[in-house]
Amino acid sequence: MSPTTNPSSAYSAHGHVTFLGAGPGDPGLLTLRAVEALAGADVLIAEPDVLDVVRGHARASVSTPEPTIADDASTAAGIPVLRDAVNLVMEAARGGKRVVRAVAGDPGLDADAGHEMLACAAEGIPFEVVPGIAAAVGVPAYAGVPLRDAQGTDVRFVDARTASERCWTEVGASDGTVVVSTTLDAVAAAASELVASGRKPDTPLTVTVAGTTTRQRTWTATLGSIGQTLKQAKVLPAPDGHRPVIAVVGERSSAAQRDQLAWFESKPLFGWKVLVPRTKEQAASLSDQLRSYGAVPHEVPTIAVEPPRTPQQMERAVKGLVTGRYEWIAFTSVNAVKAVREKFEEYGLDARAFAGIKVAAVGEQTARSLIEFGVKPDLVPSGEQSAAGLLEDWPPYDPVFDPIDRVFLPRADIATETLVAGLIELGWEVDDVTAYRTVRASPPPAETREAIKGGGFDAVLFTSSSTVRNLVGIAGKPHNVTVIACIGPATAKTAEEHGLRVDVLSPEPSVHRLAEALAEFGAKRREAAREAGEHVLRPSERRPGGRRRRTT
Repeated sequence: MSPTTNPSSAYSAHGHVTFLGAGPGDPGLLTLRAVEALAGADVLIAEPDVLDVVRGHARASVSTPEPTIADDASTAAGIPVLRDAVNLVMEAARGGKRVVRAVAGDPGLDADAGHEMLACAAEGIPFEVVPGIAAAVGVPAYAGVPLRDAQGTDVRFVDARTASERCWTEVGASDGTVVVSTTLDAVAAAASELVASGRKPDTPLTVTVAGTTTRQRTWTATLGSIGQTLKQAKVLPAPDGHRPVIAVVGERSSAAQRDQLAWFESKPLFGWKVLVPRTKEQAASLSDQLRSYGAVPHEVPTIAVEPPRTPQQMERAVKGLVTGRYEWIAFTSVNAVKAVREKFEEYGLDARAFAGIKVAAVGEQTARSLIEFGVKPDLVPSGEQSAAGLLEDWPPYDPVFDPIDRVFLPRADIATETLVAGLIELGWEVDDVTAYRTVRASPPPAETREAIKGGGFDAVLFTSSSTVRNLVGIAGKPHNVTVIACIGPATAKTAEEHGLRVDVLSPEPSVHRLAEALAEFGAKRREAAREAGEHVLRPSERRPGGRRRRTT
């Protein structure tokens, strides 16, 4: 049990409340204790933007009542004053529920959370606090702006919305670093307050909006020039000027070194909206990899998986698997693993039914799916992860060492004959069984179709010829500013046949190498812009018709 977890006896009269810091916006900054608390929550109470950060770690059955915003003036300013949050917390706790009250940043810096803690204490409801990374600390770190230097400068934190005249006077007289929490349209006013209080107009500052997320953007200026800088960048005036920002002020806050220290915004695909046209299960690991490069993956299924029209063949094969009909079973996709697993569950079987049978997987992703099922594959290609690569390592049938000469091959209805022909050539008998059918998925929402055709995506990853044909069929042809990345020559040929220019070709037929190739393309593109002294723009920000380089 975690040392911060209250004993179960504490729930006898009342529930329990965990006040949890969700951090500044990046879900990866949640602490291990936060994830543990979320997993055990009966009720999760959070503002919508915070709920988006933490919801994925809670149970599917968790209740998520939404606090209402009660103050009209605060609503207009983008400051949620939550009148009923404390009532929601108390009502759930009185009902014996395990409540997680998640707030942005750190609960210790949230006045509403402090009020709610006092209410719990007054009523004898046990609670705990799980600290989070405060925006005033996390955002500068992501912006590449250290708050202290080797000389150990003082750091002051100011909330411009509640700062008193005395507060401005004190930080204005100091030569330390000042971290100001404010809004985009109030930055210039905060800068003027500091100048009026004694700071020099040429004092450097950085302003970061949407910090720690892939929407993050940072501007470097001085106290005297920040208003003009934001106007020239066409950021202000804007209807969404109430967005919260973190401004870091000070001669020793390393703003001048941001070009070298801006690690987050310098990721090769930072902010790129990348279309991943695969099924959601297949896209998960690829999307995670794209996020590590700073991209924003958007998964659009182009293929739907359905059971075979006549299930009898699959049923006979699974029964034969149990009765010893096969020496090998070969899985050529995650969907094949899923189809067999579902059939096993239908018959009340589990991974133990594979005892005595050799198992092959076409690649690492399929192997991982098998391991999750409880089956460790005996054969995974050492080279190319494809049917051809599997055949390279597949042993020929030997009547002395192989008591059975038959292979069970559960596959899609549109699978090629490469593997079957190769296994027969090696001396094996093959039961080539349709385990599932692949059909064209339903069209994505109109907004997504418009973004595809109108240049709203920066790149699209095609992992097979069918993804090209199906995406064009259900959503239309990607705009000519969109970077087209293909997994291999056959897929690239199909893309070109559909009128698409291929910019990136994976050096190996692997989705992970394809993502790496796109990241390398983005890095070269970013470096070329910097060498030319140009602002780094995403492909979707370029004018239509611009020429593009091809990389392999």
